[in-house]
Amino acid sequence: MFSKATEYALRATIYIAQKGSKENKIGITELAKGINSPKSFTAKILQQLTENNKIISSARGPNGGFYMTENAKKLPVRAILEAMNEDEVLEKCALGLKRCSEVNPCPMHHQYKVIKKQLKDLFEMKTIQNLADEMLM
Repeated sequence: MFSKATEYALRATIYIAQKGSKENKIGITELAKGINSPKSFTAKILQQLTENNKIISSARGPNGGFYMTENAKKLPVRAILEAMNEDEVLEKCALGLKRCSEVNPCPMHHQYKVIKKQLKDLFEMKTIQNLADEMLM
């Protein structure tokens, strides 16, 4: 459903929420290993997640690394999708048709509309902290 980058972004955010703090920052090597992702790919993903420190915060230097604030942990999971520019997946036609609508529905439109609403609700109701609490890593 999501790109590999977004899957890694979700896993990285959960990992940092579980194991990191302002006092115990997570390094890129540990993170990449912890989520089973190539280090360079993980670094690119973190650039998007740390933009404006909205989701993940970072610090440079010998004690540097990545962490999340308590406020960031309260963000809905959808914030990760938005940071990865992939939240439109929750809006698209199941068949990828641009002209699909209530007026001009594709063959899957009416059934998928219900599922799409459930997915949107799930990603908006679940917080990053919820996932961190429920996920075993």
